[in-house]
Amino acid sequence: MRRVLITGGAGFIGCNFVRYLLREDPDVHIVTLDALTYAGNLANLAALPDPSRHTFTKGDICDEALVVGILREHQIDTIVNFAAETHVDRSIFETAPFLRTNVMGVFSLLEAARTVWVDAKGWGREQCRFHHISSDEVYGSLGPHDPAFREDTPYAPNSPYAASKAAGDHLVRAYARTHGIPVTLTNCSNNYGPYQFPEKLIPLVILNGVKGDPIPIYGDGQHVRDWLHVEDHVEAVVNVIRRAKVGESFNVGGGVQETNLQVVQRVCLLLDESLPNSEFVPHENLIQFVADRPGHDRRYAMNSSKIEGELGWHPEKSFEAGLAETIRWYLANMDWVENILTRDDYKEWLARNYARRAEVE
Repeated sequence: MRRVLITGGAGFIGCNFVRYLLREDPDVHIVTLDALTYAGNLANLAALPDPSRHTFTKGDICDEALVVGILREHQIDTIVNFAAETHVDRSIFETAPFLRTNVMGVFSLLEAARTVWVDAKGWGREQCRFHHISSDEVYGSLGPHDPAFREDTPYAPNSPYAASKAAGDHLVRAYARTHGIPVTLTNCSNNYGPYQFPEKLIPLVILNGVKGDPIPIYGDGQHVRDWLHVEDHVEAVVNVIRRAKVGESFNVGGGVQETNLQVVQRVCLLLDESLPNSEFVPHENLIQFVADRPGHDRRYAMNSSKIEGELGWHPEKSFEAGLAETIRWYLANMDWVENILTRDDYKEWLARNYARRAEVE
């Protein structure tokens, strides 16, 4: 992994991966390809460690000719695909962008890799690697006492987002088997940390709490998620790319299973500590239960024993410490936040998603 193409590198997880790799590997050169749609942000790539080893290209992963040109010009040996539409709520309102990016975009990247690596150069597992980032949501929903998802858990996606990610995963495996592209995959649980787009649960709670706006919780708030700090996630991905056997997939979870209500209450208590003079203390009083979204999966949980046993990776940040760090980051970067919150497209999205959700007792 010396000359790396990172797709979606101006997004939340992608930009954290760029920063980690530049900081930890002095020999790596990175090309970031990002279309800068609503969740992509060039500010996420400001003040990089050693920016001389980083090149940004604005473009769409569905543009196969562009990707082929990048692979050839920069002699790329590793593709790490973070580019994706990821927000379940948005996939319910408008599915087409999810199919375009998460299915056709993956197809385009694989075709480009086949054209340059396999057909033109005859590269194999010793010369190149295609790593694909996926989600725990492809596995479907768990009951309260079901065992956690394993790598061999059958796919059973329930949302348009999850279905699109599952389709992309299947394409990656098919191209590995059919065309010999050396691939690895990781399925991660819910990420949190710095640079996350404010529509997601944890930053939404932080920022609504700061402003004194209602903090919405879907349904009864008892939906369970497995929470993983983004820095632990990117470290896991680097371990897989460098050390895992070609063709392997790994579940990456934080080992923290809490209900949405518990997470929101944790954030509210930490906000009380961080902003003791706020007029909105206790922030828990801002919680408002709203109508649930359609098809809301009840529980996710990841069994990460494979990556822990084979590669020695395990999450290092406790949930309490990670949340506290995340809150401090948002409070210290309110200019970054305001540049998003004041955008018309973001305000329109919030109105569209939440305005029609009646408060429930």
